[in-house]
Amino acid sequence: MPDPLMYQQDHFVVLETNQPEQFLTPSELLEKLKKTLQQVPIEDLSPDLQKFDAVEAQAQYLLDTSCKLDIAPGQYLQWYAVRLEK
Repeated sequence: MPDPLMYQQDHFVVLETNQPEQFLTPSELLEKLKKTLQQVPIEDLSPDLQKFDAVEAQAQYLLDTSCKLDIAPGQYLQWYAVRLEK
């Protein structure tokens, strides 16, 4: 049986085009995703994101199912769960 610690997502490392890496909590990452999604035209989002009416739902879906958002050609936002302590 897998160790439940393996599935904890207390922190994320966030990589963004031309920016230094950041370490964010899940709530901070959710806010960053919401702000980023508000800047992307709806027609540029993938069909699985377009089906949601609210930015909050889109951001939560991304947090739960993905690790990358293409913002524009050559621009991206990536996030990966990390453990900062043993």
